[in-house]
Amino acid sequence: MIATAESCTGGMVVAALTDIPGSSAVVDRGFVTYSNEAKIDMLGVRPDTLDAHGAVSEEVAREMAEGAIAHSCADIAVSITGIAGPGGSDHKPEGRVCFALSRKGLETLTETVEFGAVGRDRVRLLSRDHALDLLARGLA
Repeated sequence: MIATAESCTGGMVVAALTDIPGSSAVVDRGFVTYSNEAKIDMLGVRPDTLDAHGAVSEEVAREMAEGAIAHSCADIAVSITGIAGPGGSDHKPEGRVCFALSRKGLETLTETVEFGAVGRDRVRLLSRDHALDLLARGLA
C-alpha cells in the first residue's frame, strides 16, 4: 500500500496515482499538509525540526514520509516539500524541493532537487514526476 505526504504539490502525486484504474488496490491515502500546523497535526512532524531546519528541508521531508507510514496502512510513502514559487530566498531558492521515500523496515531515503526558477506550475509538475519516479524505484 502507498501513501503520499505532499506540501508544494498539493495532492498532485496521489491524484496521478488514483487516475489509474484499479489504484484502490494499492493506494491507501494522501496527506496534503501545506501548512506547518498540518505537518505537525497530521504527520507528527516535530516542531523543533521545523524550527531548526525549516519546512523545506530533507529533515522535514523525512519526518513527513515516516509520519505518512505511521498514520496509514501503507508500506511505502513518498513526501514532498519545496518552494514552487514565485519567490524564495538566497538560502532557499525558488525551485528547491526536498523528497523522502520511506519503506517499512528500510532506511528512509532523502534528497533535494534544484529545479530552478522555471515557474510555479513547472516546479510542481517536475516534483510530481520525480516523486512518482521515486515510488517506482522504491517498488522495484
